[in-house]
Amino acid sequence: MEKKIDQFVIDRVRDLRQERKVSQAELADRLDLSRGFIGAVENPHQRAKYNLTLLNEIAKVFDCSIRDFFPEKYL
Repeated sequence: MEKKIDQFVIDRVRDLRQERKVSQAELADRLDLSRGFIGAVENPHQRAKYNLTLLNEIAKVFDCSIRDFFPEKYL
């Protein structure tokens, strides 16, 4: 079962990815990850998650702050 904060971060990354019209495969390629990894993270039936290092790299790809992936207040 995902924790609320994990799902919030996953949803936020997915939303930014879709807003910027970046496919899962393209994001994985830009992060030097397997193409299935982003899909595994976004699939609620899988246990893959983003870690802080990866979120920092995603922020670089999207040219945003790592803080953009987190809620303003605890969940």
